[in-house]
Amino acid sequence: MLGAIEAGGTKFVCAVGDEKGKITDRIQIPTTTPEETLPKVIDFFKKYPVEAIGIGSFGPIDVNRESPTYGHITSTPKPGWKDYPFVQTIQDAFDVPMGFHTDVNAAALGEATFGAAKGLDSCLYITVGTGIGAGALVQGQLLQGHSHPEMGHILVRRHPRDPYHGRCPYHDDCLEGLAAGPAIEERWGEKGIRLAEREEVWELEGYYIAQALMQYILILSPKRIILGGGVMNQKQVFPSIYQYLEQFLRDYVSLPELSEYIVSPGLGNDAGITGALLLARQAWSESRKVY
Repeated sequence: MLGAIEAGGTKFVCAVGDEKGKITDRIQIPTTTPEETLPKVIDFFKKYPVEAIGIGSFGPIDVNRESPTYGHITSTPKPGWKDYPFVQTIQDAFDVPMGFHTDVNAAALGEATFGAAKGLDSCLYITVGTGIGAGALVQGQLLQGHSHPEMGHILVRRHPRDPYHGRCPYHDDCLEGLAAGPAIEERWGEKGIRLAEREEVWELEGYYIAQALMQYILILSPKRIILGGGVMNQKQVFPSIYQYLEQFLRDYVSLPELSEYIVSPGLGNDAGITGALLLARQAWSESRKVY
């Protein structure tokens, strides 16, 4: 049996399941402080004979196994979690192999294995919600270099008629600062779910997301792009994204039909937790190798 943790800024989803991504039990826990949240996580897994645990976490996180702070949540603005030894805390409770990556890289892995990018060795998963993040699978491997990608913080051109200053505490008007859920709410005075009929809201959102997609496409050339997160439940934003992306690219690169290339998650809200199960499977397999 495998364990999985999808650690988000708002909630933790914990699950147990098998190597085929089938979930047999799960629990949802509010994300408060580590001292309040993680004992509940540990109590859940103590009920099951887990052989490995995969963690897909909000970040930034340290995913470099050679680093002395591997497994830490690093420079997050979330109170109580900065420089927190996440993996070590779980490892101290369960002496089993651990897989650890960003929540969006876990979701990309889930979608490439069982979801909208199944059968492809390349995809990009982007979540647009409380924050904006992206994970990428390139030639069958999760993208990781010196650290993990932080694609939600790229700079985009401000819309000529958008006076909003931006909300990112680090960069003000980066993509996340202009297009994440809190930015929509602050700019328009209401949560996105209450703005469904306001065409101008989603036209502007499409403008910013399309700019980001253009950059990702030109740099990574993914075989499929998957847009998830709470904001993307407003499906009326997709036509605006397609329209602006075509306008920005100007036929410079050849792409498939955009409605088939840029899609919603095939696994719905389970992309991240399924990917965490797969991280657990990878960690277990690596621990069984004989050298």
